[in-house]
This record gives sequence, structure tokens and C-alpha cells, in this order.
Amino acid sequence: MKPSALTRISLRTVALGYLFVLVALPMLIILWRTFENGVAAFLDSITTPAAQAAFQVSLLIVAIVVPLNVAFGVVTALALVRGNFPGRTLLQGIVDLPFAVSPVVVGVALIMLWGANGWLGGVEGLGFKVIFGLPGMVIATIFVTLPFVVREVEPVLHEIGIEQEQAAATLGASGWQTFVRVTLPAIRWGLGYGVVLTVARSLGEFGAVIMVSSGFPGVSQTLTLLVHSRYIDDHNTFGAYCAATLLMGIAIVTLLLMTLLERKRGDQ
Repeated sequence: MKPSALTRISLRTVALGYLFVLVALPMLIILWRTFENGVAAFLDSITTPAAQAAFQVSLLIVAIVVPLNVAFGVVTALALVRGNFPGRTLLQGIVDLPFAVSPVVVGVALIMLWGANGWLGGVEGLGFKVIFGLPGMVIATIFVTLPFVVREVEPVLHEIGIEQEQAAATLGASGWQTFVRVTLPAIRWGLGYGVVLTVARSLGEFGAVIMVSSGFPGVSQTLTLLVHSRYIDDHNTFGAYCAATLLMGIAIVTLLLMTLLERKRGDQ
């Protein structure tokens, strides 16, 4: 039964109103509070030494996390799709674990594991500080972004099948040549989508990172921690809104990239 025009309009109005109250209205408030003193004040706030250092730390974490998750994600997706081995179901569950576990719990677990009194805390005696330093933040971010590449590449591998790979092997291609010339081009859009999701989550992660970070500006303070520090510790609401606007701008760019990649993947 086709819904009437009044029903369709009512459903759209409810949906748009819901999105406006939960998404658009908070964003408009942040933008208004950010630019109420002018663009120059916004630029001054996001170019302070603390803000620049926080941005650099965030980018450094992304630069470390993305290649590691790409390598792990592609290998794991290939193992899950092409392989049939004991423990495959367990591996599937482990990959999805970050979706089910709170990031704060992840941070606590890392402290218990890598902290001074943790199971692996002895590494601090060797001069390698994990918790309350950059390594702990990287490990926490790797954990929360673990599933994205796997779950974006896996359905593409199912879709393309193994016929082209088998044909390449029949023609004498090695396993690496088959991956580089056949498999990788076939999964490139799914892989790119997973990378964009990983970057977005890495830049916006807060719960796990704040548990394992010292929060010192220029040392282990990301953009999200900068927003928290300015708003809660320094009572600098304007600076917090400016940093949040910068994060929101990065999120919008990420959303545009995701939309572009989704269209490219749909055109394949």
C-alpha cells in the first residue's frame, strides 16, 4: 500500500526535525559561538602553540595508525574471506570487539596491561614509556579503529570472487604479483573508504585516548583533548568552541571524501 502524500510529508518533517534538533542545532550554536568575535579571533585561537601542537600530535597518530591498520585490515580480510582455518569465527569476533567495548574500558585495560604495575609495565624500566605518552595513545587508537578496513574490504573480496586471482596464478604470477596487480586494484575503493573511516575515528577519538594520555600540551594532547582541556580545565569556552569548529571542519571534509568514494565504489 502506497502511503498518502500527507503521510510522506509528515514522516519527512519528523525526520528533518529530529536531525535538526540533534545535529544541525548544536552545530549552528558552535559556529555562532566560534565566529561571534570575528574570523580573526577564530584564527588566533586555532594558531596558538598549544593548538598547533595538538593538531600535530593528532596527525602523527593518524600517520602511524592508518598504515598499520591498512596492513592488518587487508591481511585479515583476505584470511577471513579466502581462508578456512580453526579459530576463524573467533577472529571474526575479535575484529568486531571494538564496536562492542566502550573506549573508556579500552583505556583502563591498557593501563592495567602497560601501566607501571601492569603485566607489561616492566618496559618502562627500559626507558620505553607507554601509558601517559604517545605510544599508549597510538595503541588505544589502533584498537578503536581496528574493524574499519577489515569490514570495508571483506565484502568487496566476496563480490569479486577468486576467478581473476586463479587466472593470474595459472598464467604464472606469484602470490605477491597476483595481490598487487589483481586483488589490490579490485579492492581499492573499499580500502580507500576504510582508510577515510579510520582517519575520521583517529582524529575524533576521545574516550580511550584521554585514559592513557598525560594531557600535557605539545606532548600528548590531541585536538579532542584540547577541546576538553580548554572547556573543563581552563574555562576557555571560546577556545574550546574554536577547536571544536576545527574538528568539525575536518569531519565535513571526511564526509565529503566518504561520499565521493562511495559513488566511485558504486560505479564499479
